Amino acid sequence: MPRKTRMYLPGVPVHVVQRGHNRDACFFADEDFRYYQHLLAEGMKRYGAELHAYCLMTNHVHLLFTPHQPDSLSRLMQHVGSLYVRYINRTYRRSGTLWEGRHKGSLVDAENYLLSCYRYVELNPVTACMVERPEQYRWSSFRRNALGEPDPLVTEHSIYTRLSRDLEARQAAYHDLFRFSLPDQDRKAIAECLSASHVLGSSRFKEQVEATLGRKVGYASAGRPRIGRPTYES
Repeated sequence: MPRKTRMYLPGVPVHVVQRGHNRDACFFADEDFRYYQHLLAEGMKRYGAELHAYCLMTNHVHLLFTPHQPDSLSRLMQHVGSLYVRYINRTYRRSGTLWEGRHKGSLVDAENYLLSCYRYVELNPVTACMVERPEQYRWSSFRRNALGEPDPLVTEHSIYTRLSRDLEARQAAYHDLFRFSLPDQDRKAIAECLSASHVLGSSRFKEQVEATLGRKVGYASAGRPRIGRPTYES
């Protein structure tokens, strides 16, 4: 059976996940994380994409991109994945596959769900009980987006910049989003969309994507649209 064609749209954010084979580790030392970051920077420059949020976990990666061309992300992920496997096999004198098949990607309705995806990505180490707070994890974009630490990989999305015109106020507003947990329905919808490479967003967004692509697409929604603002819980 032929592989399902990746269908991405220029200017439409995509939440990408790629996991280690059998959920095994794909990063073993600090140098591995740094080399993967180097490959990401090189790939984005070569194939045309912007990265808004990311988290490099021990056995998988989460990346929130906006591609410039329909094939930008497919080519970028192939480039990064193949060179990284070559590096790992050479460095650790191993052979064979490292990744669990191809990456999975979910088109994101930016107006309603982009900031929820930011939070999902950067909360991964907290969800996995690796750290208590996202700023304690080194290999994510949180300290860039929330604390203003330099990170040349990250480009601000317009939805993020709407948090405030002032840079420091924008970062503080973004940090405040993490005072509250991501609603379960949003977390579940994001995870399900990633697993099946479905569209995350409103029915109107789904229809717009289908009209542009000229075909039906997988779809899931978390119910009433959200924009990543905190839910007050008791």
